[in-house]
Amino acid sequence: MLRVRALLCAFSALSLSLGADLKARSCAEVRQAYGAKGFSLLNIPHQEISGEHLRICPQGYTCCTSDMEDKLSQQSKLEFENLVDEASHALRTTFMSKHKKFDEFFLELLENTEKSLNDMFVRTYGKLYMQNADVFQDLFAELKRYYTGGNINLEEMLNDFWARLLERMFKLLNSQYQFSDDYLECVSKYTDQLKPFGDVPRKLKAQVTRAFIAARTFVQGLMVGREVANRVSKVSVIPPCVRALTRMLYCPYCRGLPNTKPCGNYCLNVMKGCLANQADLDPEWNLFIDAMLLVAERLEGPFNIEAVMEPIDVKISEAIMNMQDNSVQVSSKVFQGCGQPKPSSTGRSTRGISDVFNARFRPYSPEERPTTAAGTSLERLVVDIKEKLKQSKKFWSTLPDGICKEDKVMASTANEEQCWNGHAKGRYFPEVSKDGLANQMNNPEVEVDITRPDTFIRQQIMALRVMTNKLKNAYNGNDIYFQDSSEESAKQYVFRMKCISQICTPYFCGKTLPLVWCVIRNNFCV
Repeated sequence: MLRVRALLCAFSALSLSLGADLKARSCAEVRQAYGAKGFSLLNIPHQEISGEHLRICPQGYTCCTSDMEDKLSQQSKLEFENLVDEASHALRTTFMSKHKKFDEFFLELLENTEKSLNDMFVRTYGKLYMQNADVFQDLFAELKRYYTGGNINLEEMLNDFWARLLERMFKLLNSQYQFSDDYLECVSKYTDQLKPFGDVPRKLKAQVTRAFIAARTFVQGLMVGREVANRVSKVSVIPPCVRALTRMLYCPYCRGLPNTKPCGNYCLNVMKGCLANQADLDPEWNLFIDAMLLVAERLEGPFNIEAVMEPIDVKISEAIMNMQDNSVQVSSKVFQGCGQPKPSSTGRSTRGISDVFNARFRPYSPEERPTTAAGTSLERLVVDIKEKLKQSKKFWSTLPDGICKEDKVMASTANEEQCWNGHAKGRYFPEVSKDGLANQMNNPEVEVDITRPDTFIRQQIMALRVMTNKLKNAYNGNDIYFQDSSEESAKQYVFRMKCISQICTPYFCGKTLPLVWCVIRNNFCV
């Protein structure tokens, strides 16, 4: 009996000794890692303490105080935001740089085309052109205003240009008469009927309209892509996500394992839960990218704005020559329809038609033409943009994979027993959740309320949907209403976006409202 009691006492003493050793495990490694994050080591334990106070990390012996857990939780949120920002940096930079490059190219193309026309018309028509240069200046000003988002009907604007040109030329070719404004307005009505400029206006209108619609819509698409990427990359981190991030990134500190990284599938589950709404952007984003690529093909082919704008001076001069050649017949028809004009009070005599335009048009040789956009061409520019657009497909659904990179956030896959699984160092067994909000119901790491879609993300989905519709119309050569950015206040824009997101979200359309009613209400908002 005494011997048994002695053995029990010895075992008890050994147990106390082992318990003391466990309690006394050093937190030196944790203190070092914690300090490296820039936190103060004041009141940080040197040895493990009891962890009943922990609210996020596993309770038990720990190197974390409540204050440490709070700070590490804040650090987790900050690091997650930085990880998303870093992972999306290339995408955002691509849209920003390509939008800037295309915009610079197009505006420089317009500027050089106007300069080329002005220089050639001064050479060819001299003072007569300079006295009427405002007609051409207004044409380019309106083209630029259309491209930069102005609410302009291209066809009407081009019709007005040819009507004004007809009025000016009619006066020049009939300088022995005087014309009132009402008479000239009557003259302009004969533009379509008499075709004084031949077939040039019709052909040029078709070419310019399609090319400008495609170019403007394409650059607007680049801008929308840039804005959506910028906005969605600024993630809104909900509390359940913060808790999951803390457990994944910093609870190893509390367990004395500061150098142990999370298991790969564990990291993916956390990211898929935290980025569930971003993944829901992906289907609409992919449709948007496809539509951008289609318009890009048009820009390379029949809607090539460079091929339309460079010879525009030659085409307009050809129209002027047609008017010159047909001026007698045109004047006769106008006099019949608008009445015989009064002779000029200045007593100017009738001059031969050839004396008015005494020089035939001589275009620049190719080497004389100014280069555009730092020597690049539309074809090279579009080819480069297309390649970048293709690379951006499925970006939002693969964002978790982009963040959970081996040896950066997650542990090496070589040894699945040596990674952090959320509780201890060891293998992670749960399956990886699928993408999107609806698939997070059974996410083992993040509590996601799948009945509450992120309103902000839904707004971006709607912005992509509207832009995709514009791109599809542009692909077919059709324009649809563009709100002039100067006409819509920020307050109106916010109201419209809230209206769209609240009345017509994919969730509500699928669950609460019939799809047709949803579309009707959405159109009401827009």
